[in-house]
Amino acid sequence: MRSWVVGARLLLLLQLVLVLGAVRLPPCTDPRHCTDPPRYTPDWPSLDSRPLPAWFDEAKFGVFVHWGVFSVPAWGSEWFWWHWQGEKLPQYESFMKENYPPDFSYADFGPRFTARFFNPDSWADLFKAAGAKYVVLTTKHHEGYTNWPSPVSWNWNSKDVGPHRDLVGELGTAIRKRNIRYGLYHSLLEWFHPLYLRDKKNGFKTQYFVNAKTMPELYDLVNRYKPDLIWSDGEWECPDTYWNSTDFLAWLYNDSPVKDEVVVNDRWGQNCSCHHGGYYNCKDKFQPETLPDHKWEMCTSIDQRSWGYRRDMEMADITNESTIISELVQTVSLGGNYLLNVGPTKDGLIVPIFQERLLAVGKWLSINGEAIYASKPWRVQSEKNSVWYTSKGLAVYAILLHWPEYGILSLISPIATSTTKVTMLGIQKDLKWSLNPSEYLL
Repeated sequence: MRSWVVGARLLLLLQLVLVLGAVRLPPCTDPRHCTDPPRYTPDWPSLDSRPLPAWFDEAKFGVFVHWGVFSVPAWGSEWFWWHWQGEKLPQYESFMKENYPPDFSYADFGPRFTARFFNPDSWADLFKAAGAKYVVLTTKHHEGYTNWPSPVSWNWNSKDVGPHRDLVGELGTAIRKRNIRYGLYHSLLEWFHPLYLRDKKNGFKTQYFVNAKTMPELYDLVNRYKPDLIWSDGEWECPDTYWNSTDFLAWLYNDSPVKDEVVVNDRWGQNCSCHHGGYYNCKDKFQPETLPDHKWEMCTSIDQRSWGYRRDMEMADITNESTIISELVQTVSLGGNYLLNVGPTKDGLIVPIFQERLLAVGKWLSINGEAIYASKPWRVQSEKNSVWYTSKGLAVYAILLHWPEYGILSLISPIATSTTKVTMLGIQKDLKWSLNPSEYLL
């Protein structure tokens, strides 16, 4: 028997039940017949052969959080320090001259990163209401300041300077109380760290920074917080051999406390993006036009001009609700996950416009999440970019980005019979339908 489901507030969803199935094998219970899990070697052919833990593909929607000392100047973008003192952009130099004393350094922003109103439970409640199945927090951006008491970031971490709190640990506890997966963003590089600059001067033939800073931090994060996901970044200036990425990932997959569940992205060296790692980011705001052959994620920000909070943000810079939901639908239809970013203030507040956008997604998912969570791409992903399909078990969902003209929907791809049922998510009754002479579903 075949049936349809239709639903949505902004979008229209249809469900077609097809004869599909899967076989689930029981777990091995007799040690005499069980084989040991594979040991991964520190090379890409071996590491890339690791199956992606199922939870990530099922999650579909997550929230990204960019938070750090850059949230104090809160102007331009989270790359404030680099634009000011790396590139010496005139507008950033003028901003500092107009707002801070002549001898003010970037380190002086540290004590002003107070997180005074940071309530991890409030954040976690918001993310749950948004329908997020995982949350990724910046543990350290390219500025080097760590949101946890890193033993190799003395006097430049959230315990020593600023909040005097373990921000990574506090949010993780709140997130996991609500059965949301917890991911940690970590930048491999630091723009102005003396050891990194020394390695750069040496053509990255030395690894003083990697051995003293990057790798100790990654091992510490994994052992201390046991993340479900590691979102690596800051890889672009050096090959993975400089970062010792494959050695770390082999340990992560073989011997770490999260070896069976942890997921990683593809930013482990300048040669890795869209080629090696767990799932692929490829680039910020990546949107493929056709179904990729590898699991991927689109990361994007509600503020189109920045990932961190900015005081100079304008309403025109804010992605509207319809666009966010449309991007979510298209991403999931093409087999991806959608990671939507917010930037809290230096005080630890998520501003109302960001909350409003997250809650709009949650409201939509509360009705239509059946077509999103744990879904799979269908044999046809879209029709003229106005109808997008997902599938789950026996069901196929058609998602319309615009309400059909005259309230009549015509679908080309589904194959219906006289026993097909059409229903709408959020509505109990079946909908009327018919086949036109060309065998379109109406």
